[in-house]
Amino acid sequence: MLVFALAMLADPPVATAPAPAPVERCGYRIVQSYPHDTSSFTQGLFWHGGHLYEATGQYGRSRIARLDLKSGKALVQTPLPHDQFGEGITRWGDQIIGVTWKSGIGHRWRLKDLKPLGTFRYAGEGWGLTMVGDSLVLSDGTPELRFFDPATMAEQRRVTVRFAGRPVAMINELETIEGQIWANLWMADVIVRIDPATGTIFSLVDLSGLKADAGAGGTDSVLNGIAWDAKTKRLFVTGKYWPKLYEITLADCR
Repeated sequence: MLVFALAMLADPPVATAPAPAPVERCGYRIVQSYPHDTSSFTQGLFWHGGHLYEATGQYGRSRIARLDLKSGKALVQTPLPHDQFGEGITRWGDQIIGVTWKSGIGHRWRLKDLKPLGTFRYAGEGWGLTMVGDSLVLSDGTPELRFFDPATMAEQRRVTVRFAGRPVAMINELETIEGQIWANLWMADVIVRIDPATGTIFSLVDLSGLKADAGAGGTDSVLNGIAWDAKTKRLFVTGKYWPKLYEITLADCR
């Protein structure tokens, strides 16, 4: 099922491409679950300073918020304009940078209080965001990840995400974990682990069954949201409109 989902999202293989390297496959184990706001259409998620930060979507309901992990409640929140559909967010120094779906408008907020600092423009759609080293990485629904200077938003380079040599689209929420890009695939119960230098998917994390465990229903309630607590090595995942957020660990990798 996991490989089938990836194949459905992939373009046809290139006939002259070399044989791809084997791809690791992992399952998961639930460590703990926490409450999650069922009104949150989760688009972006990250951990910093003892709190989760979440961006949500939908016109008229998009926001960024600092969350209390134990209760799932927003401690501070800032709405986006009603005509913008919020997407991914990431931390850059003392700022939060976020993008929107189709408006081509990005936002900067002050990390300590989520106060707006300004906006910027970019081409194409905005889906997920993360920082890799000094570069801001954007997914846009295509197989390409775009790398930018976060200060100027000048594009630096692009990589094409590939599974077994085939380009994979629908790369969604992003998180950087120990130098690797972890990404949700829209409408798939899987996280892919990507080499940021080449775009190669070298590992798959099959999260089948997690949505059912959360008690999430509806076609829109898909897996989305990855956060990493680098200090304590905790991995958090959730989904759109899910009533639970999970701390998980990888299991049965082969």
